[in-house]
Amino acid sequence: MNIKVTMPQMGESVYEGTLTKWLKKKGETVTRDEPLFEVSTDKVDSEIPSPASGILSEILVAEGETVKIDTVLAVIDDSSVKGAREEVADSPRENAPEPPLQEPAEEKPSGEHAGGELRDQAMPAEEEIAPSDEKPLEKKSEGIRVQSIRTSPLVRKIARENNIDLQEVPGTGLEGRITKEDILKYVEELSAAETARLDKASAVDVGASGEQESKALETGLREKPSEISETLGRFVGESERVPMSPMRKAIAEHMVFSKRTSAHVHTVFEVNLHRIVQLRERHKEEFKRREGISLTYTPFFAKALVDNVREFPVFNASVSGDAIVYKKPVNLGIAVALDTGLIVPVIKNAHLKSLTGIALKIFDLAERARTKRLKPEDVHNGTISLTNPGLYGALFATPIISQPQVAILGIGGIEKRPIVIDDAIAIRPMVCLSLSYDHRVIDGAVADQFMAALRDKLQSWTQWTE
Repeated sequence: MNIKVTMPQMGESVYEGTLTKWLKKKGETVTRDEPLFEVSTDKVDSEIPSPASGILSEILVAEGETVKIDTVLAVIDDSSVKGAREEVADSPRENAPEPPLQEPAEEKPSGEHAGGELRDQAMPAEEEIAPSDEKPLEKKSEGIRVQSIRTSPLVRKIARENNIDLQEVPGTGLEGRITKEDILKYVEELSAAETARLDKASAVDVGASGEQESKALETGLREKPSEISETLGRFVGESERVPMSPMRKAIAEHMVFSKRTSAHVHTVFEVNLHRIVQLRERHKEEFKRREGISLTYTPFFAKALVDNVREFPVFNASVSGDAIVYKKPVNLGIAVALDTGLIVPVIKNAHLKSLTGIALKIFDLAERARTKRLKPEDVHNGTISLTNPGLYGALFATPIISQPQVAILGIGGIEKRPIVIDDAIAIRPMVCLSLSYDHRVIDGAVADQFMAALRDKLQSWTQWTE
């Protein structure tokens, strides 16, 4: 029986992925749930396990290719491996004499068994030992082995396009592997350094030899019209064309798609956090001793938002054609800023979690997002999102809705400000909360009722709930 291996969906609103590496070769035996290939998307890089045990009989998509989800990548023949096992099991009993006791020890180092092949493939190139009848590994003049560079075809392609020696790129992946993020970061650093050099050279040369450069520029444009942009960049030093990274490109596409799809409207409410600030100050040391993490303000906003959504179910919905689909579980997306972009991992069934449970899950997802350890299911099926631009000092923001959701809450910076309480001026920690909502589904009156209820929950928070 042939089992088809397909490209999985690696995240919500992600409909394609790049197959960066096959971890097995055609004809090799694979076991169920054993890592079979690596996939890279704008949201997550992940090893994909084999869906069945058998022999990898066909590979239909080459390394480095980007294909849509559900595309057939390979075929596993599970009947072949079953037949092979039966043949191996029957052969010694019918045809072969009993092996001497020392025979297994002699066969082990020969490298002819499947186990030996797997061991050699998993071993880093720096640790491979070549048999005496084989040629030694090729070395560069610096004495570094070319084969010792651990990376994917996609990374090598980026390196070729930018004329980069991979030996100069530090790898942060497993066993020093150079990841997509490593090479893109290195390209950005080189571009920044080159821009600074050009700007400096331009500032010096313009005053000293502006006329000569102008003539040279005219000559260059006249003789080589195809190199106009390159010549302008070299002489003027005012601009630079750098291709978007895959993550940046995907974010751009998703945001433009969301603005085209949803009728975005925004409302902003100011909230007095006096009681929450006091509560956090009273319990933060105890919380850190017990849970091992710091208690931030984000879990308070997340818990209040989730509870509020249960009272206003239209905020936990999506649009399908001319129908509104109401979701039962509240799956809260938490935006996490990375060096290379933005990712929104999801707290599944957030409505079932306590304040402590939400705090622990936020910490876990954020930590794994920043260390590139998120799984595909961690970014699936969000129903409403929360983002916190106030961490960087913003008073408030008007974030873009993550499709197919209908709302996203933005948290501004918490600052002490004078307010009027019972006809007296008081200093209180204040925050501006902004709600972006889809006017196709939610009207302004409902949005303001939602925000007023959220404000009341936060301002009246007095109980420390576990």
